[in-house]
Amino acid sequence: MKIAVAGGTGTVGRHVVDVAREQGHDTVVLSRATGVDLVTGSGLRPALEGADVVVDVSSVGTRSAATSREFFRAVTLNLLRAEEATGVGHHVALSIVGAERAPFGYYAGKALQEELLTRSRVPWTVLRATQFHEFAEQVLGQATLGPVGLVPVMRSRPVAAREVGERLVELAGEGAAGRVRDLGGPEVLRLVDMVRAYARATGRRGPVVAVPLPGGFGKALRDGTILPGPDADRGRQTFSEWVAQS
Repeated sequence: MKIAVAGGTGTVGRHVVDVAREQGHDTVVLSRATGVDLVTGSGLRPALEGADVVVDVSSVGTRSAATSREFFRAVTLNLLRAEEATGVGHHVALSIVGAERAPFGYYAGKALQEELLTRSRVPWTVLRATQFHEFAEQVLGQATLGPVGLVPVMRSRPVAAREVGERLVELAGEGAAGRVRDLGGPEVLRLVDMVRAYARATGRRGPVVAVPLPGGFGKALRDGTILPGPDADRGRQTFSEWVAQS
């Protein structure tokens, strides 16, 4: 099977590429480094020639709802048009748990991405996952007040990016299934505890304090809106195991 991976150099994308190649699939990375611009669509059609499935794990680093929507609208539509033109028969997309219940900031783009896929003529599958273990590393140091690190008050069920990659490759080999069961980690944790544990393990100094964010998104982070339901699949690796491994 030939798999094209959009965002194949990112946190999850590199695992998708590794798993696919380990399983013997012909794998193409769609990135600027390989001559493909997902936002403009440049280079997409020739890169997709002969592909059986596209796995879209592209992402944008933003907290702006407008920026997120703009990115995911452009990338999703470009991929779908190129897939139709080249005969790709299956589009697999990674979304985020709670996208439709908390369509704020980054989540707004993911909600739009899912909406666009429901209108698509290309058969599709969507996997929603929770935050990855690497989220603690990404948050650490983003907001500070002097020596104090600030993180949002948030509950999460973090999952190993490798396990998300494995699930996406599995789905790529199956028929289009629409939205499948969500995937989360094995335990619910407070983000502040995750960041503190990662900071200790990596020798970072200074206190880390949890700060409630205002508005609907802040409420969603606190009240469990972005946690997967009881029917979700659960990953195996705990956050503490990931920290020790890292």
